[in-house]
Amino acid sequence: MCPPFFPVDEIELLLLESKPGSLPSRKNIFTLDKLSRQHDITYNIHLPTDIFLGDPDPNIRQHAVNTVLQVMDLVSPLSYSTCTLHLEYNNKTVNKTGIKKWQQRTWQSMEQLTASGIKSESISIETLMYPFEWAEKIIKDFNLSVCIDIGHLILLKNDPEDIFNKFKNITSIIHLHGVQQDRDHLALDTISKKHMASVMKILTRFTQTVSLEVFSYGNLVRSLNFLESCWQTDGKDLLNL
Repeated sequence: MCPPFFPVDEIELLLLESKPGSLPSRKNIFTLDKLSRQHDITYNIHLPTDIFLGDPDPNIRQHAVNTVLQVMDLVSPLSYSTCTLHLEYNNKTVNKTGIKKWQQRTWQSMEQLTASGIKSESISIETLMYPFEWAEKIIKDFNLSVCIDIGHLILLKNDPEDIFNKFKNITSIIHLHGVQQDRDHLALDTISKKHMASVMKILTRFTQTVSLEVFSYGNLVRSLNFLESCWQTDGKDLLNL
């Protein structure tokens, strides 16, 4: 039996590793470009997560800058909506001094990136497992866009609507996935009714890309079916909580 077919407008390309041999070849990219034009789809790019633009070691920071530039050059033939970037906070200590130094180092790395000629608004900074205000000045100073990962916000016990309301004008993509206890990137039907009510309120106001980051076909089918059922009922069973 053939699996169900779900039409999509955009596909997230996960280029999460930067080590040699991990990235697609130029030939792969040209094939993706051809498929994009044949099927009228676009892409969004997830840049490598094994790089650290705010690392204390200047060599590691330079490698991170070079990697971002390399990947963005690689995917330049593609029609993509955004390139999502992690600004990882990988320091062991969390205090005002450590945060400020991380911000300064990350700012300098972003200055290098934007000075290279890339369009800063094509980079979306993802909400990660730290207070997003830590990255707010960097986003503002370099005219970057935002990737709201709703699952990460739920794990941090942040209100996704508050973050969306604050950054909606510069948000280019939302990562959406299920969360249960301390696990994320699950099927969407694992989100609590309370949080799904917030998701529906956000989705009714958002007109850019929504990427279901569930990482398996089975979870994708469950998520799409669940999302469709929410739309069919206008989310009434959720929104009336």
